[in-house]
Amino acid sequence: MRLTGGVLRGKVLRFPHESKERPTSDFLREALFNILGAQGGKTFLDLFAGSGIVGVEAASRGAEKIFLIEKNKSLAAVIEKNIDACGFHKKCFVINKDIEKGLSGLFKKKCTFDIIFADPPYNRSFVSSTLVHLNKYKIYHRNSLMVIQHSVKENIVEFPECNYYLFDQRKYGENVLTFLKWRIEDAG
Repeated sequence: MRLTGGVLRGKVLRFPHESKERPTSDFLREALFNILGAQGGKTFLDLFAGSGIVGVEAASRGAEKIFLIEKNKSLAAVIEKNIDACGFHKKCFVINKDIEKGLSGLFKKKCTFDIIFADPPYNRSFVSSTLVHLNKYKIYHRNSLMVIQHSVKENIVEFPECNYYLFDQRKYGENVLTFLKWRIEDAG
């Protein structure tokens, strides 16, 4: 895995070969950041962070503060090593908890993010639960954007009780990047 842009473009990061999870491909990451544009000064949240490649890529591209939530202890340790290898330990922070506990902690600290990226394990019903947790723990503001990477076999369902709407969607082979925004009247 290599960083596709920013100050550390081309830097190789670690990912355990024995892991059952799959990292976001270089191609998909580059497509994501081409759509998102400049990250300078932004706050970025990486859910289901895995190796941390997406959050570290955001840091390389100028994001100011990046939080990475990863439940798996060995993967969280890999993220820490990748952050250290890049020298981003002052702006990247790993939260070794499940999504709900991680989001709850950030909500209690009144954190908000410009970009929220989620790459839950494919085809395991995590997309819906992630959206419900994000609705419960409002860590976004009026201009926040949420991006969910998921399988083409999974659909993003708009729950009536949730305050987000589908903004854009891009398909790349078996992968989809779905962009969501919050309804302005509901965002702070």
